[in-house]
Amino acid sequence: MVKITKKEALRYHAEGKPGKIEVIPTKPYSTQVDLSLAYSPGVAEPCLEIEKNPMDAYKYTAKGNLVAVISNGTAVLGLGDIGSLAGKPVMEGKGLLFKIFAGIDVFDIEVDEKDPDRFIQTVKAIAPTFGGINLEDIKAPECFEIERRLKEELDIPVMHDDQHGTAIICAAGLLNALEIAGKKIENVRIVVNGAGASAISCIRLCVLLGARKENIVMCDSKGVISASRTDLNPMKREFATTVPFKTLGEAIVGADVFFGLSVADVLTQEMVRSMNANPIVFALANPNPEISYENAMASRDDLIFATGRSDYPNQINNVLGFPYIFRGALDTHATAINEEMKLAAVHAIAALAKEPVPDVVNAAYKLKRTTFGRDYILPKALDPRLLTEVSCAVARAAIETGVARKKITDWTAYRARLREMMGYDNKLLRSFTDMAKASPKRVVFAEANHMNMLRAAVQAKAEGICFPILLGNEERFAKLAARENISLDGIEIVNLRHDRETERRHRYARILAEKREREGVTYAEAREIMFDRNAFGMMMVATGDADAFVTGVYSRYSEVTRLAEQIIGIRPTYRHFGAMNIVTCKKGTFFLADTLINRHPSTDVLIDIARLTHDAVKFFAHEPVMAMLSYSNFGSDNVGSPQTVHDAVSYLHEHYPDMVVDGEMQVNFALDRQLRDETYPFNRLKDLDVNALIFPNLSSANSAYKLLDEMGVTQTIGPIQMGLNKPVHFTDLASSTRDIVNLTTVAVVDAIVQEQLDNR
Repeated sequence: MVKITKKEALRYHAEGKPGKIEVIPTKPYSTQVDLSLAYSPGVAEPCLEIEKNPMDAYKYTAKGNLVAVISNGTAVLGLGDIGSLAGKPVMEGKGLLFKIFAGIDVFDIEVDEKDPDRFIQTVKAIAPTFGGINLEDIKAPECFEIERRLKEELDIPVMHDDQHGTAIICAAGLLNALEIAGKKIENVRIVVNGAGASAISCIRLCVLLGARKENIVMCDSKGVISASRTDLNPMKREFATTVPFKTLGEAIVGADVFFGLSVADVLTQEMVRSMNANPIVFALANPNPEISYENAMASRDDLIFATGRSDYPNQINNVLGFPYIFRGALDTHATAINEEMKLAAVHAIAALAKEPVPDVVNAAYKLKRTTFGRDYILPKALDPRLLTEVSCAVARAAIETGVARKKITDWTAYRARLREMMGYDNKLLRSFTDMAKASPKRVVFAEANHMNMLRAAVQAKAEGICFPILLGNEERFAKLAARENISLDGIEIVNLRHDRETERRHRYARILAEKREREGVTYAEAREIMFDRNAFGMMMVATGDADAFVTGVYSRYSEVTRLAEQIIGIRPTYRHFGAMNIVTCKKGTFFLADTLINRHPSTDVLIDIARLTHDAVKFFAHEPVMAMLSYSNFGSDNVGSPQTVHDAVSYLHEHYPDMVVDGEMQVNFALDRQLRDETYPFNRLKDLDVNALIFPNLSSANSAYKLLDEMGVTQTIGPIQMGLNKPVHFTDLASSTRDIVNLTTVAVVDAIVQEQLDNR
């Protein structure tokens, strides 16, 4: 486990903007109209609708995606009663986890009140703001009464995560551990050390799963919780035993399961050895467990062991549950998180651990291959499938048990929405969107008779990104707009076949004929070409009648790219042009080329692609570290594409010594710095993380980014044209409306930069 110093922890929380979470607007706000809609007078309309129907708050406000993380600071982590204000960093951290794992927004609320009745009154008074309430770090036994009362008196989900979050993950881990051990929950003897909120909830959930109370022994700091004791509160009395044991050491002999939710080092190796065959030990005290991993594993070979720590196998981590439980509850507008929803989460988490583990998860934890077994009884916290599997299970349970006020009928669509919602935050695109809005440009949409491109043009205008120009028949556009109930007000439409465009067609034809006269293009031929929307639109950009151009949902890319080369031309310092896709994931932002233009690039073409990518990555405010890819490493195969890549790298090293590039190499060596540097210490990327990948051919590059996109591993932007004289960009037939809007944003920024260069 990485040692975190006090200095590092304080710097992390203080540097930049203090704290860990912020509020970000979700609606346009750049104009007076935006502000009038956001506040007065426009805001009155949703207020009146909500007054008539309170459930409309889910439609018109953030309530349906907003959770309150509320604490009074009486049981903060292992720090105890440090007060509500001192607990605020923890509550902000919980908010961060809600957001990054399930897309849920959070207000953290620290209530300076220890009296349960007044605390409950405070929470009830602010509850209308939220779609759910996560109680946090409230000491036992008060937490039981606070949660019980709030669940009874509020009509939104309330969950004390210290109780139920730990219980749900423990229960999922226990089910799988019992399966591996070949035991049934109704037959096993369970010993619990600790009698706080987490311990009580764990045992209650185990009983729901089939464990028998007579087989459970619970211990607190005074020993076994026996029915003969007179110092028990109602929660402890619920699990008081009549067995004659007095101490943990006596109770654990012959036990099958040990749950530790107490303090460090109370479980000895001798105690573990005294347990039944194939024992299960969950030692969950943090930061140091009831028995260390090393001591536990040394005690016997048949042990299944889990802790609350991330540096050992089988981490019992609440983040496997609470983000997705609330996600499913919020998406069904549930009135509660009931026992059936918790059990649904248990079974979904347990089942996911038995599925093949995605490579992205193995890579995140630097594991060669993870499979269900003694060292893998629970999914890893970074497993992206948790969002869909657990959220869907919880949502189904909410609907089936009648606490849902919103029904989900299309579960495939719901899963897709969850994946899209958690596309990794693209700060790069957000910054470019802001730049485009500050200086919107005239963008030609050549194929707006395709519905996705028409929607993209309308949406880009509405977002203030550009001033769209649609090429085509205005009557056709009007019918499409009416059918889809979208407005074309204020959008310029250019019909190439109208008489009023005759002069412009002739002018464009003369310019094209003069430009290509040495290639045998006559004026008559050029005039015919100008009836092609792609050619006409590109000429609009070439002549300054427009600033940027987007096409590709209908046209063959080979045809439009050839037109672009003939009409727009390649930048003077290059002989070829290419295209790049930007992909973002939890490992960072990566630039992939060439994803569209050059099918089987020669050495010369690869050299230009690398140079173009180098410039493009700098354009996107990154320092390029480029790996040129192949199926072999550094000359191990000297025929075909590996040799072509090898020759291109040699040329770049000789003629562009300051360019940070190397290859040829396999993609795993490119992305795994340690593997690359240890295996090939001579490489020129030593100690650097690669952010640009140059593929040996179009097939591999195109397949790579589309595979990542379809698997939901990344967000993609592109393909982004590199090397033409003007901002002409190509999408493809599978592009969504959002894909085209993103590409339009890049085209506008491209035009802004081009304008700045022209004015120098």
